[in-house]
Amino acid sequence: MPALPGLSLSAVITEDWLTDTRASYDTVAASYADHVRDLLDRTPYERAFLGLFADMVRATGGGPVADVGCGSGRIAAHLRALGVDAFGIDLSPEMVEVARREHPGTRFEVGSMTDLEPADASLAGLVAWYSVIHVPDDALGRVFAHFRRVLRPGGPLLLAYHVGDGPRLITQGYGGHPMNVRVHRRRPEDLADRLDRAGFTVEAQMTLTSAESRLGGVLMARRHPDTAQE
Repeated sequence: MPALPGLSLSAVITEDWLTDTRASYDTVAASYADHVRDLLDRTPYERAFLGLFADMVRATGGGPVADVGCGSGRIAAHLRALGVDAFGIDLSPEMVEVARREHPGTRFEVGSMTDLEPADASLAGLVAWYSVIHVPDDALGRVFAHFRRVLRPGGPLLLAYHVGDGPRLITQGYGGHPMNVRVHRRRPEDLADRLDRAGFTVEAQMTLTSAESRLGGVLMARRHPDTAQE
């Protein structure tokens, strides 16, 4: 999810991050959709990565692709326009309802990246577009393990994130509505190392400044066919 406008920050950190993230995005779902609706029109580098990802999925035979943390559904819908069999998963029921209204031809379901429902090795690809930014460091390994589990061997993973150091607590977000989420900014080398340990091979990455993020990162990896899940 892209950078929030008009951030209000606090030093208070809550422990129940999944509950806080769900409640926060339930609150801002409609305003969030308005904010991000046309972002891809202004982000050519991000579109290029999404196009490359679609090419990689097709090159491995195609199949279902999950947009995990899909928000209002714009990335899944864009991938479908590129010929990919994409569907969306999001923690927030209100966000899923918005996605279904905005993109009625695409499947969206409520779920958590900490406990993904797709079967082992059932997905041809997976996208996490600014959606692991709310996952704390001590839960990130479990999330990446689920990503690896549901991907086919050799399946591509496309990850977008905010670059930086440490978390920031967001108490006000889209449309001025209250939120209570931490945004975790991470270094490219740290994410690459975590993915390597989780059984992925990082093939490409770049940092950029755009409408999506003041300083963002995009990373492309594949599920390694031989590395055991840790």
